[in-house]
Amino acid sequence: MTDPVAVNFCETDLDQITGAKGRVAVIVTPDGKLDAGARRANKLTKGALARLVESKAWEKKKPGDLVTIAWPTGMAADALDVICLPRAAKPEEVRKAGVALGKAKGNAALLVLAGQVRRPVELTLGIILRAYEFATHKTKEKEEGAGVTLMVARPDEVKVDAVPALAVAEGVFFTRDLVSEPANHLTTTEFADRIAAMKDLGLKITILDEDELKKKGLHLLLSVGQGSASPSKVAVMEWNGGKKGDAPLALIGKGVVFDTGGISLKPAAGMEDMTMDMGGAGVVAGVMRALALRKARANVVGLVGLVENMPSDRATRPGDVVTSMKGDTVEIINTDAEGRLVLADVLWYAQEKYKPSGMINLATLTGAIIIGLGHENAGVFSNDDTISKNFLKAAEAEGEGAWRMPMGKAYDDMLKSQIADMKNVGGRAAGSITAAQFLKRFVNDDCPWIHLDIAGVASVKSETKYSPKGATGWGVMALNRLVADCYEGD
Repeated sequence: MTDPVAVNFCETDLDQITGAKGRVAVIVTPDGKLDAGARRANKLTKGALARLVESKAWEKKKPGDLVTIAWPTGMAADALDVICLPRAAKPEEVRKAGVALGKAKGNAALLVLAGQVRRPVELTLGIILRAYEFATHKTKEKEEGAGVTLMVARPDEVKVDAVPALAVAEGVFFTRDLVSEPANHLTTTEFADRIAAMKDLGLKITILDEDELKKKGLHLLLSVGQGSASPSKVAVMEWNGGKKGDAPLALIGKGVVFDTGGISLKPAAGMEDMTMDMGGAGVVAGVMRALALRKARANVVGLVGLVENMPSDRATRPGDVVTSMKGDTVEIINTDAEGRLVLADVLWYAQEKYKPSGMINLATLTGAIIIGLGHENAGVFSNDDTISKNFLKAAEAEGEGAWRMPMGKAYDDMLKSQIADMKNVGGRAAGSITAAQFLKRFVNDDCPWIHLDIAGVASVKSETKYSPKGATGWGVMALNRLVADCYEGD
């Protein structure tokens, strides 16, 4: 996988500023106060930094903004990055500053004079998240990027405090890599193999193949993949870090490694983006990696349905009726509404097998959610106010946009079928909501549940708050925070 940039924490040594290569970053408050590192840089540059912060341009800067002085006089560095940050900066402001540094860094070494920053871990996380680049399939030899050094107060303490954040960053990178991979490389088998390799982190891994899925009755999931030569699978990741016997939280992901739409074929334009239709499964895998790396004190099980939706002589046809693991029959009106079929069977399997304390499923499920919420927020659908509020609080704390959407009987009635228990689509109107209503039919009433429609946030065409354009890893941080806040014991 793509390795996060290497980070080193050390004591402040202002004498190193003069000869430091690459980039040097200092902190200045919005009202122009220089800390010790900034004062030394100002002296070396013969007052250039003071002239900057006394200018009208600095007055317009907001917390977290960055201004670069290129080729600073008196320093060996190629650039002096000046970060605008109050002494009592909020966590999101510190992380924003880190993102700005990560974006500016490139392959250069970066020395950050962060001795006065009260939340150096947030600064570090921002740098790492934004410095991501997926270059696995570029043949041009990539220039090896240099690392990041943060001069901080009490570096040994900061290093310990940073361990969970570094684990989360690795989980985000794992998700971004999975979502970025082309479908000829990330087949269902390859995806399962990458998950299986995480057993080395202490996860218990189980891979269910097609024969096992048939025996267990996951016919909805199998119907999606039956047109492809790539075998359908369910991969299960168990992390048992909590009390023995406590019911786990279940995270469930849609893993359609490529979605042509099946017989209900998608238009050619933009179909190349359907390599990201396994985004929900990618997030689940990334969260499980983060939980294992930071040794979370919780019981969590991640389940992902891995399929490829292709048209062929074996593919499911519109009008076919398929029996779910639950036993309900589904009339397949549109084979491009396939993700809900995958999730329905895995949701039921999760309840039958693990009796979870709650379930959260993620999927790049509907284009309709993009019409409603754009690329700023994921759609949140839930049968339980408590778990929904807890998730929304966690998402807000991590700066990952999420918005709760309505559900109700009138939407559910749109799924009625004349020949089966239900249809897999409810028509054009309220498409995201009827998809959620379909999933709700496979959730027991006493099981707190959230459906996250991440079609608009999993992979985007422009840079986001924490990532360059492309795969974002949205959801890894929010779900990790939810587990930490609500499911970990003392």
